[in-house]
Amino acid sequence: MPKVLKNSAPAASGAPRAEVGGRVSEIIADVRERDDAAVRAYSEQFDDWSPESFRLSPQDVARIVAGVPQQVLDDIEFVQGQVRTFAQHQRDSLGEFEVETLPGVRLGQKQVPVTAAGAYVPGGRYPLTASAHMTIVTAKVAGVERVVACTPPIRGEVPAATVAAMHLAGADEIYLLGGVQAVAALAVGTETIGRVDLIAGPGNAYVAEAKRQLFGEVGIDLFAGPTEILVIADETADPFVVAVDLLSQAEHGPDSPAVLITTSEALGQAVLEHVDRLLPGMPTRDMAGPAWRDHGEVHVVDSLDEAWTLADSFASEHVEVLTAQPRLALEKMRHYGALFLGEGTCVSYGDKVIGTNHVLPTRGAARYTGGLWVGKYLRTVTYQEVIDPASSALLGEVCGRASRVELFEGHARSGDVRAARYGSAELSWTDHRFAAKAVQ
Repeated sequence: MPKVLKNSAPAASGAPRAEVGGRVSEIIADVRERDDAAVRAYSEQFDDWSPESFRLSPQDVARIVAGVPQQVLDDIEFVQGQVRTFAQHQRDSLGEFEVETLPGVRLGQKQVPVTAAGAYVPGGRYPLTASAHMTIVTAKVAGVERVVACTPPIRGEVPAATVAAMHLAGADEIYLLGGVQAVAALAVGTETIGRVDLIAGPGNAYVAEAKRQLFGEVGIDLFAGPTEILVIADETADPFVVAVDLLSQAEHGPDSPAVLITTSEALGQAVLEHVDRLLPGMPTRDMAGPAWRDHGEVHVVDSLDEAWTLADSFASEHVEVLTAQPRLALEKMRHYGALFLGEGTCVSYGDKVIGTNHVLPTRGAARYTGGLWVGKYLRTVTYQEVIDPASSALLGEVCGRASRVELFEGHARSGDVRAARYGSAELSWTDHRFAAKAVQ
């Protein structure tokens, strides 16, 4: 039975979420009704931002990028190279084929990218340049023709590094626009912002709710919640490293869960002590502190087998494995957004530099979905062609019988026509049924 050294606070009521949903619904309805006028009004209200045009011109982009330090640009290009390489390997793994299942019956599969994608890159507290890599580079590797990137100003200023990341990633249109108004504009279209087919990228509770409400009208990557980390550690782990890594994700926001599952009570206690020493000195303690206080957990289990099982029950976004044999997790675990194996790896690498996508499932969604990847921007479509008359006649006869079992007479007649035209059959009506009879 696991021993709990630290548990999370009781869950809050659903009232704030209901308030978010209601406000988001109002904004989306207003954007549908008033188009650009509504978008501008909300940008002024929420971001104090109302430029002549929200879209950056090529000249604007060139000027902004020119002001970014060369080292920052070099690092952006390095990271985007990692993301592009991994995404290209994913794309190459998705095959197209055509097979002949019966004589003259050709069935095929194609991978067709969406025509237009929206990339939402959050701003707010931090300029999250990495989200530009994950959403835009991946879409371009998939072959998306038009990628529209949106990011809000940060305290009234242009986030130059984010704009540079969007540009270098290959965005076709860049808008300094954020929040629900940006997501709604991308989804429904306005006079100046053309609608897209799919919206990807993380955001705050309002952005996430906007994507949820608009899903179906537009595709989305996934339903995202607060960032999560779960660390599995045995007695060989360094408790200081564990504490640092837990807090690295807690700084995302005050509602970010940070969970440790360990086979060593001594290590668990040491991690708690390190966290208490580290938190006061963190520049982001206003986020990491409440996250650890309200959503931090430490569980002690008797064995690694118990650890794998407990970890799977969380289905966490990020699972970091700091054990003597970290690759065992590949065999033992099933429910996670992404695995980070061994002390040489950390979740922050996945967030910022290593190349795998950091847009991942949260709130237990890893039980049924993976994260954003190149395949999200592709539609697996099929095609069919029957060029052998005998095969069409055979399929027509079976289609007629199978359709009538389901009382789909119209379907049956489509099959009957071909059975009669291409086979030794004639058409007749009997008791208001259209059937194919073999010619004697």
